[in-house]
Formats: sequence, structure tokens, C-alpha cells
Amino acid sequence: MSVMIRDVRTICCAPEGINLVTVKIETTEPGLYGIGCATFAHRHLAVVTAVEEYLKPFLIGKDVSYIEDIWQTAMGMSYWRNGPVLNNALSGVDMALWDIKGKMAGMPLYQLFGGKCREAVPCYTHAEGNSVEDAVEKVAYLKENGYRYVRAQAGGYGGNEMIHQPPEGALSGAYYDPKVYMRKTIKLFEKLRDTFGDELELCHDVHERLAPVDAVGFAKQMEQFQLFFLEDILPPEQVGWFERIRSQTVTPLAMGELFNNPNEWMDLIKNRRIDYIRVHLSQIGGITPARKLIALCDAFGVRTAWHGPVDLTPVGHAVNAHLDISSPNFGIQEWSDSICGFFADRNPEALEEIFPGMPKVKQGYIYLNDKPGIGVDINEEAAGKFPCSSEVVTWSWMLPKLPDGTSVRP
Repeated sequence: MSVMIRDVRTICCAPEGINLVTVKIETTEPGLYGIGCATFAHRHLAVVTAVEEYLKPFLIGKDVSYIEDIWQTAMGMSYWRNGPVLNNALSGVDMALWDIKGKMAGMPLYQLFGGKCREAVPCYTHAEGNSVEDAVEKVAYLKENGYRYVRAQAGGYGGNEMIHQPPEGALSGAYYDPKVYMRKTIKLFEKLRDTFGDELELCHDVHERLAPVDAVGFAKQMEQFQLFFLEDILPPEQVGWFERIRSQTVTPLAMGELFNNPNEWMDLIKNRRIDYIRVHLSQIGGITPARKLIALCDAFGVRTAWHGPVDLTPVGHAVNAHLDISSPNFGIQEWSDSICGFFADRNPEALEEIFPGMPKVKQGYIYLNDKPGIGVDINEEAAGKFPCSSEVVTWSWMLPKLPDGTSVRP
């Protein structure tokens, strides 16, 4: 007997001041439901509307086993597609359907993907210091806590120092000087290698803060530090420059945090211009497209390094880990630990109350709980204690400006 979709709801909460969106799909089978991550923290109400007003009427009465068909038809039913709002909405549905399938099979998600390739998931987290010295201290602390992979930043994205001041009357924003940023970052990694030698695998996130020609030179300069990878050295609009970067340096390159559309990553992968794909799973539409992306990358020797930020539900983090643990071409997983990151005011106790079963990190490894499906549940009563804000959420680093006041993209 077929199991049908009976209801579709969004559950919003902000236990750490960051708007999180979860989709819950209830079925005609009593007690059987699935949940998925649909978080687009900065436009969460747009995703809620897309789910509640547009996807829900389409989904009611559908057979839960038709995951691929539902994904394909829902992706095309609005005609215009591959945008962050609709992709995140579809991701919540897609993950929830996979969660249901795992529960019906009595298997954790990774078993549906072919089983484990490893027993736990190696991860990296962030050492964010206001200065070089501060960043080095935080790297040391992470090392003491078992992390072998660390992403190091000094002064935030693009740095926080400028030689020249903005002109009079310049608008407010997160000002940074690309030249100063590059020099400071070189000093940071010189200090890190002097301090830790080759004991740690080090990463760095440019966060698109460089002009293309500077990105080429910076990647060459960073080569001496033998990075695990250099992340998002250019924005998606400038991916054509990766051919030149690849020809100039052997620094491993990671890219894709802002990708929505397969056409954004296709050439980079098939021409082997990147080493790690770093898409945000809900941003591309969920598990169904992610599994296809994994297979594509595997064919061209590219490894995965899924985006794992604070603006992702524990459901999304668990899905990342299920894909990681079952993928032969897994590279590394980002994990937003509270101990040294940008977002120090974390509330892990509230997260665990709202999302029981969330993954755990021990000595730099992510562990799943082996429950059927995704393995994470949602406590709606607990979620209600932390309502989302209806105000538009814009973090300060998302308003970057060059020294002369020119606005650039974060």
C-alpha cells in the first residue's frame, strides 16, 4: 500500500539568533514523518512562503516514494529555476522525503547511499583572530581539542586594517584593503608554519575579496605554506579566471559556496580547475542533486567539502555527514564549532533540545547516531521558545567596501 503526503509545514526557530527553517512532511502512515533543512537565514520568510503557498498544494497526495520525480517536477513547475529561495524550499522537501525513505527502510541514510566508506567524518573548524597573534593562539587551542584541520583568518574576511582612510562622506560598511589583507595573511601563515610546522592541515577563506589578477598572485604566494585548500578565491561571476589560477599554482583550490546552478560548477569540474567542491546543499536543492554532483566530481578527481556554516540546521549538518561518510571522493567537512569561531555566542544546549539526535564532534571527527533516516528529530515545543526575527538579517561582513568607498560583494 502506498504512503502519501498528508501535510507539509515549515518550522522556524532562532536559538542562536540565526533564523533556521525546517520543513516537516507528515504522511498517511500514522507517526511517519520526515524533516529537511530549508534554511536561507537572510530571506527565511521568502522560503516559508515558497513552501507553504506553492510547494505544499503541489505535494499533498503525492506518493512519498517518488523522490526523483517530485524533485524534477517541483524544480520546473515555476518555470524560472535555480535560485536560492526556490532551491532552499525544495531542499527542505527533498531531505524530508529521503528521511522518510530511510525510516521506511529501517536504515540510516548513508546505508541507502551504499554504506560507509569510513567510520567517522574528519572536519575542520575556524580559528578567527583579530590579529595574527590572536589567530595563532586559537589555532593552538583547536589543536589541543583534537582538530587536525583548521581554517585560519586574521581580522575577518578581507582583514580589518587599512593604510588609507575612506573619503569624507563615505557611506558606512565593512571597509577593507585587499593589499593589506594579503600581506597580513602571508604573515599569519608564516607564523602558523613556524609555530606548528607540518602538524596541522591549514585552510584559508578569501571569501571573494580579491580582484582576479590579485587572486592569481595570492594563490602563488600561498603555495609555500602547502595549504589543504584555499577557499573561494573569486566570486562565481569570475570563475573564468580559474583556468589562469590553475596554470600558475599548485595550491589546492576549493570553490562553490554561492553556487545555485549546475552550469556554475560544470566547467570547473570537468576541466579539473578546482580540487574541492564546496556547495551549500540546501542552496542547490538538497540530497537528490548533491548525489549527482558527488558522482560527477568523482569522475574528474574532485573531492567534496560541503559548506557547514552556523546558518544551517543540525538536520543539514547531519545530511552533510551522511553524504561524507558514504562518498569515496570525500575530502573534508566544515564544522562550525563555537570555541574559536566568528560566532562566539552559541547556544548548543538549545540546539540539542530542539534537534535531538544531532551529530557530535569528538577529537576532530563528526559522528552520526545510526538511527533510521537522517537521524535527527525536531522538538516543536522547544523550537517555539526561540522565534525567528522578522527583520532582515544582515551581518556586518556582508556589506564590504574598498578603501575609496566602493561597494563589493561579500
